[in-house]
Amino acid sequence: MGTLYVDTLEPEGGTTTLTVGETGQNTVIGGNTIKFNTLQDAGGNAIFTSNGSGVLSSVNSSFGSDMNLILSQTVTGGASISFTSGITSTYGEYIFKCYNINPATDATELTFNASTDGGSNYNAVKTTTTFGAYHQVGSVWLTYQSGWDLAQSADAQDMIKDQGNGADECGVGELHLFNPASTTFVKQFTSIGQGYHKDDASLQLMMAGYLNTTSAIDAVQFKMASGNFDGTIKMFGVK
Repeated sequence: MGTLYVDTLEPEGGTTTLTVGETGQNTVIGGNTIKFNTLQDAGGNAIFTSNGSGVLSSVNSSFGSDMNLILSQTVTGGASISFTSGITSTYGEYIFKCYNINPATDATELTFNASTDGGSNYNAVKTTTTFGAYHQVGSVWLTYQSGWDLAQSADAQDMIKDQGNGADECGVGELHLFNPASTTFVKQFTSIGQGYHKDDASLQLMMAGYLNTTSAIDAVQFKMASGNFDGTIKMFGVK
């Protein structure tokens, strides 16, 4: 077998298709590496495009998992994090993941509320039920917490309870909002929040409920019940 050395290999004539190998034959690429910026199928449909530095665009929807990151927001000493775009009928479920939530005020709560007018007002009426699990040296309990519930209230709902504000103290949580674009049904949601309690304990808050509206929910806001906070919250869509 001979060796062909070329700097540029192009198709003949006006065609833009270069055929390598015969039908039914295998083509071996030495070194196992092919470099290109745009990959298309035989019908000319884009599979993906790269900018040459590893950043992809025009990625075919068949790639990736069923859960897609839509937006990530980080605050340092911020009053709130609001998601005012991206909550549409595209996804049947939206998941908000909270990372390293560190409040400026001791013994406060991370809360959430929802809006039907793009974030002008966060006052969705909600009914919820909550359970708490607490563990400190010498003290353990797991119980339904009626005082942490909301009953047809437009108030914000607690997700992380009585959180400490030490430099190394933080909370995490996850909120699931189902079918927010529906104009037929109320909007169900569940959440779980885990925080470093103000009394040096572990406190987990398990909460579920519904937003009592048949209007589409198009914005969600997270804030502390008192003061500012540091942290990151990411919004994912589930197909």
